Amino acid sequence: MSLERWIRLIAGTLVILSVTLSYFHSRQWLWLTLFVGVNLFQSALTRWCLMEDILRKFGVGGDAGRPASTRPAGAAS
Repeated sequence: MSLERWIRLIAGTLVILSVTLSYFHSRQWLWLTLFVGVNLFQSALTRWCLMEDILRKFGVGGDAGRPASTRPAGAAS
């Protein structure tokens, strides 16, 4: 699975989890939904995503999900 799909999966899971927890436990969980939304907005504008860096450190995704134009020089396709 590509890095972008992992990020979407994690963001979607966090949103569903926080909305569910806010319904059953406390409305304070909606802050997590806001945090995820702000991070998605920021990453769209700056093209930098902390979750992407974290996933790369764990070896998830590799260069397979990255466009060739953003891969480091000499990286295989």
